Formats: sequence, structure tokens, C-alpha cells
Amino acid sequence: MTTPPEVSASAGVDPRRLVPRTDRVLADPRLQAATVRLGAAVVKDAVAKAQGQARAGTISPAEVTEAAVAALPVSLSSARAVLNATGVVLHTNLGRASLSTAAIEAVASAAGYADLEYDLATGRRSRRGRGALAALQEAVPAAELVMVVNNGAAALVLATTALAAGREVVVSRGEMVEIGDGFRLHELIASTGARLREVGTTNRTSAGDYAAAIGPDTGCILKVHPSNFRVEGFTSAAEVAELARLGAPVVVDIGSGLLAPDPLLPDEPDADTALRSGASVVTASGDKLLGGPQAGLLLGEAAIVERLRRHPLARALRVDKLTLSALEATLRGPVTPTWAALRADPDALRERAGRLAEALATAVADVDVVPSDGAVGGGGAPGLVLPGWAVALPQGYAEPLRAGSPAVVGRVERGRCLLDLRCVPPTSDAALAAAVLAVRARIGTAGSA
Repeated sequence: MTTPPEVSASAGVDPRRLVPRTDRVLADPRLQAATVRLGAAVVKDAVAKAQGQARAGTISPAEVTEAAVAALPVSLSSARAVLNATGVVLHTNLGRASLSTAAIEAVASAAGYADLEYDLATGRRSRRGRGALAALQEAVPAAELVMVVNNGAAALVLATTALAAGREVVVSRGEMVEIGDGFRLHELIASTGARLREVGTTNRTSAGDYAAAIGPDTGCILKVHPSNFRVEGFTSAAEVAELARLGAPVVVDIGSGLLAPDPLLPDEPDADTALRSGASVVTASGDKLLGGPQAGLLLGEAAIVERLRRHPLARALRVDKLTLSALEATLRGPVTPTWAALRADPDALRERAGRLAEALATAVADVDVVPSDGAVGGGGAPGLVLPGWAVALPQGYAEPLRAGSPAVVGRVERGRCLLDLRCVPPTSDAALAAAVLAVRARIGTAGSA
């Protein structure tokens, strides 16, 4: 008969000898299931650390299994899900567009073997990503041919490389932008082997400026939408239709991924209008206003897009099956979280914020509902204000909310932590309230300082 642990310990047995063997701990059904989900190495590491805690005396031998289970990661990815309570719809640091349920399901469906380049009817090879390409072309009727690469910058690099490597790209000085993370337009284009021919000034550039610069060395004209800033006052810029009449291919980088005109965004250029105005190629991002996965979209004249598709660089920039599946579902599916967040009703946001504040009022002494202006973000529609409402908490809540589970990212203004509900799905309101209450329980009165 086995001697009970407490008897052995009282009889002078070293407690470290009572630590359960690895195989006995791994026999727990929860750890067996975790081995299938996370892999043997991860689970064994959690068990070994729990055993080490028991040998060090920080937990008892009887607690090893529970400690191992508690130490298991939720996922093998270091990326953590976040509740975006900043009010910024396309928050670059939070991954920009939140995928729709339809897109998420499409990614899961394509995760295994899929008919990416295979025709199930004929048993022969077929065009890669044909469904996504068809959906994109249907969404922009003015496009004769479309193509998808791995991000917006890649789309611009491919277009300028194929059309102007070793030649000149004519661009306005007012459109020499920095696209983020220190990358600048002139440096990006120079990397393709093309030469920049700058025309006009930072605030005014006319079609005549472009015309004077065009010559035998011109590879293309580039028009870039300055999507992350605005220049106001004494300004002017040439229209796409004017540039299309100058004889050189016109590449229009609209940036934000708006495919058709939108009354909510009257100053934001869209792909369909640019093509109907004479653009040869339009480049855009898929993870901004379109609300899909990170991707670079190229739409335009059939001969030019086919030239881009056949360029050797295209092979290095192509997207995988997961991106293509998510993009197709985004284009064909219901409204995206991005679309819904941009159009969130201020009155509905105020009502939700009021309910959340009421749920927190008994535990959090200083809670209020305040006006909160949201933003498009992601380099789109700079200056457009999205009126809304937020729950205001003491500033001390901001950091522990980010460290919680789920992680909640708000914004700090005037010494207050604001939780703007624009980008928080209504189904997550309860989780948001629970996250705040959990912080209150951890920090006590410190959160009211």
C-alpha cells in the first residue's frame, strides 16, 4: 500500500522526492488534449517548470498538475487578441482592418489543402486565386484586368519597376510622401532602378508641369494620394484626366483601398473613378478601407496589368492562399467590421457607453460618459472626424488594461483613460466590462488616483 504524502513528509522524507513523475502528470486528460493542440514540447516544458516550482518549495507537489495546466499558452502565436477601444478604425499598430466573420471562415477553409491552382472539374492546373481576382474585377467594373500582391507598397514597386526601370517616373513634389515606418516614396522608387523626375512645388503642380517633363526617357507618370496628411490654402493639383491626355502611362496610387465612391468619404479617391478618368493602373491596399487582409491591389488596362503579371518580380510578391481566400470573402461577403465602425451611430454608441458606465459605477468611483471623436486611421481620410462617445476612467487603468486578458487598448487624454466603443463589437461589451472590473480588483484604490 502506498504511504500518503503527508505521512512520508512527516517521517522525514525529502519533499522534493514527492514531486510527481512527468509521465503521471502528462496522463491528465487536459494535458493530453493540450499535447494534441500545442505539441509535446510545449506541454512538457510547462510540466517541467511546474515540477521545478515544487522542488523549490513555491508550490506543493500536489499542485504540480494544476500549475502545469495554468502555465499552458492559449495559442502558439505570440500575437494577442485586442479590444480596440481607441476609436481609430484602421489602427496600424493593431493590424489595421479587422476581418469579417466571412473572411475568417474562408481562411479556416483554405488552411489545409485547397484548389488554389487546381481545377477540380478537369483535374488540371488553373489560374491561381481565380475566385478572388474575379471578385475584385466585379467590384471595379472599369478595370480590364486585376492583380493581387502582398501589400500596397509592393503594388507600387511592381508597377514602377515594370514600367520605368532605368527610365524616369514623373511625380509632383507635393506627393513625395513618407508612407510609414520611415519609408519614403523617392527611396522606394529609387530601389526599382527608376529615376524620379520631380515637377511642380509642394503646394501647387499643374498638368503643364508634367507635360514639360515628359520625354523619351519617361516610363510613367505617378500620382500619389497624400492619404496621411492634408495641405490646405493656396494649393492645386493636376487631375487624373488631365494627366491621361499627356501620352505616358499614368499610375495612380490611391493608397486606402476605396474601390468605389463613398458619400461618407467625399475627399477620398477611389479606384473605379480613377480608372474611368484615364488611369492606366491603380494601386491600393486591401487592409484599409476595403476592410480585408493585407494585400496590394493592381487594377487597370489589360495590356499593362498583364505586363506586370509576367514581370519576374511578380513571383516574389505574390500572395498566399489564405490572403486570397480572405480577400474574396471580403469582396463577396457582408459588410465588414471596418464599414460598420465607420458608420457607427453616435446615439447607439452613447447608449452603449451609458450601459457600460452604469455596470462599472458601483466598483469604479470615477467613471463617466464623454464625447469622443474617432478617426479613420491607416493613412485614410485625414481630418475626417467620426463623432462618438467613450467611457472615461482614471488614467491608472490604461496600462493594466493593456496587460489584461483580453488586452484592452484605449487612449489617454487629459489625464483620463478613454474607452471608445466605435471599434468594439457590441457582443464584446460584457468582456470589456469584465476586463475593467478585473483591473479594479487588482489595483484597488490605486486606479482612482
